Amino acid sequence: MSTQYQPGLENVIASETTISYLDVENEEIVLRGYNLIELAKQVTYLDIVGLMLDGTLPTSDQRISLEDQLKSEYDFPQDVLSMLKLFPEKANLMDVLRTGVSAIASYDDELEDRSREANYRKSIRLLAKVPQIVANGYRAVSKQPFVEPRKDLSYTGNFLYMITGKEPMKMEEMVFDQSLIAYSEHEMPNSTFAARVIASTQADIYGALAGAVASLKGTLHGGANEAVMKMLLEVGSEADIEPLLMDKLSRKERIMGFGHRVYMKKVDPRAVLMKEALAELVKEKNQQELLRMCVIGEEVMKREKGLYPNLDYYAAPVYHLLGIPIELFTPVFLAARTIGICAHVIEQHENNRLFRPRVLYKGPRNLHPQDSSYIQIGEGELNEHC
Repeated sequence: MSTQYQPGLENVIASETTISYLDVENEEIVLRGYNLIELAKQVTYLDIVGLMLDGTLPTSDQRISLEDQLKSEYDFPQDVLSMLKLFPEKANLMDVLRTGVSAIASYDDELEDRSREANYRKSIRLLAKVPQIVANGYRAVSKQPFVEPRKDLSYTGNFLYMITGKEPMKMEEMVFDQSLIAYSEHEMPNSTFAARVIASTQADIYGALAGAVASLKGTLHGGANEAVMKMLLEVGSEADIEPLLMDKLSRKERIMGFGHRVYMKKVDPRAVLMKEALAELVKEKNQQELLRMCVIGEEVMKREKGLYPNLDYYAAPVYHLLGIPIELFTPVFLAARTIGICAHVIEQHENNRLFRPRVLYKGPRNLHPQDSSYIQIGEGELNEHC
């Protein structure tokens, strides 16, 4: 047995997959054989859903059928909505989302069926309901009225509408759709790995997704997009961003939105995609200074640390201009990633091997109770320290 230790499992191959691969050398994200960035510029998020679930891009008729399937699952348990109202205003929305995902599991009659066909149908139900948990979970916590999904809008348009309460413009819907594609799948980050580990026990797809939500809540995985936007709002103007970044660097603060465990000193292709989307959006919103601030920040970090922006750096201002509350940035990330996680759970269930790694033990050996201050208790005596 190999005893080589790789902290954080870095560069350890944990699974075989036909879903996606990060080709770092060629700066390409491979999704079912396609370049994810090319897909984002030519197809919709629903096409990605079809590709992830079926292995091939849907035809026009198949896309329409898929959207009809999703909309047929928009019905949401009223008891769960009532439960969301019980969260306090200070609640973290990822906790609300995790609880909501767990709660709706009980309403699925196919919960314990691990077949591919059942997992496909459960994936559709999750894709229909997770955006509602995101949007109405926020509304419950902030004491706003719930919003019903609109079947006359596209899947993406409805998601953005439920968050903002306003029917989105075509430009807004297009940009939001691209962001969902960018976040949809990214090989084996911590949350996807957590989902596969959970699924390997033959746990259901809802439990695996709930575990992924818990993982993404961690500040070393999710939350970077929120931190980026808070920093940009703190800056205020393009003249102030370089001094602020230099001050943070001098105090050895971590600047969120830069660097990536896999890409290291390479460009995250998704960041380039969102930078282009932001450029279009700022013209529509007359917010060009926001883009200039981001570009200056990118230049400073490249010059000072040799780091490039990741997806979160440019997705944050995009979401801000779309009217999405900062507290929802990470939940929206998870909603977009739901399709990727479902695809991984389906793949795990189809060719399962329980994850059970070993450790490299570094503690003491050959200790004996009689060699310590441990006091044996005679038969029938009560150990008051228990």
